[in-house]
Amino acid sequence: MKAFLMFVRKESYHIFRDPRTLLILFGMPVALVTLFGFALTNEIKNADVAVLDFDHGVHARQVQNRLFSSGYFGLRDYARNYPDVAAAFRRGHVKLAVVFPAGFSSDFDHLGHAQVQLVADASDQNTAISLVNYATAIIRSYEQEVAPHRSGSPGPRVEAVARLYFNPGLKAAYTFVPGTMALILLLVSAMLTSITIAREKETGTMEVLLVSPMRQLPIIIGKILPYFLLSFVNGLIILALGVWVLHIPERGSLALLILETLLYILVALTLGVLISTRAASQQTAMLTSMLGLLLPTLILSGFLFPIESMPLPLQTVSRLIPARYFIVILKGIMIKGLGLRELWRETAVLFGMAGGLLLLALGSLKNRLA
Repeated sequence: MKAFLMFVRKESYHIFRDPRTLLILFGMPVALVTLFGFALTNEIKNADVAVLDFDHGVHARQVQNRLFSSGYFGLRDYARNYPDVAAAFRRGHVKLAVVFPAGFSSDFDHLGHAQVQLVADASDQNTAISLVNYATAIIRSYEQEVAPHRSGSPGPRVEAVARLYFNPGLKAAYTFVPGTMALILLLVSAMLTSITIAREKETGTMEVLLVSPMRQLPIIIGKILPYFLLSFVNGLIILALGVWVLHIPERGSLALLILETLLYILVALTLGVLISTRAASQQTAMLTSMLGLLLPTLILSGFLFPIESMPLPLQTVSRLIPARYFIVILKGIMIKGLGLRELWRETAVLFGMAGGLLLLALGSLKNRLA
């Protein structure tokens, strides 16, 4: 029994002396609970809204005040006409537009019935439904508050008419398929290259490569190029399945879609190479690329949960997730029919990520040589 207790004490010492074990034991649960607790929500907060007010009456202003004081909506812009609303949706600046027709306040006071139009971006089906429901509930609460102050019965009524852009049929595939495509491309491409340099380390040929006349940049490019071609074929298959099997429309430029996919694949491959240069074994590299990319991409890319509803620190971290930008690009080209003029910011970020990750991978290889 004494020997057993001493053995248990020795194992306990090993655990408390190993910071990695303590990190997994105490740090990971705290991080996951915090991450899931704040990010896993379908509640909408501070969604960007445009207002198109042809009425300019007292009731139109009061309804707007109720909407923007609720915490669910934030005023992004006052539109002047319907083309302005359409342009705001195409650029992705707003999620909802509230349209007050001329005579809204007059109809509310004299006829006891007025109509307001709620226009939502349904390329994200769940968000569109939630925004329309929230806005409708706030408008209903306004008419209930005003009703007791009016004589006669029944009280005034506001009819909220919903109009859905890009996805009038509210097909769930429009929301989930682009995110799934981005997730699969990132994981597969990163995992492919994450084991390349780690394999050289395990087989003992890495040092030979590093002391050969070939410089670090050609080594990395030579590692990436075959997987780049294979991932390109994989990307074409995924896009074809999305369009022909899952019936996602392709309203924009096919050439631009393919080029953006190639750029995203390059980001994923360079990320895999960076993981590979820092991992000690193929197993470590594969687990890092799988576990280290899967959860952040699922939670923080906007694939499943709206980024706008997350706390500001998580929104900041989400800017490091490549899939966040590629999902916007996929939805923009395939569903909204956008071009490079509207998507240049996301494209520039992916270019910057590819260059930055490549430089980090080069630096990691040089450190090994030193």
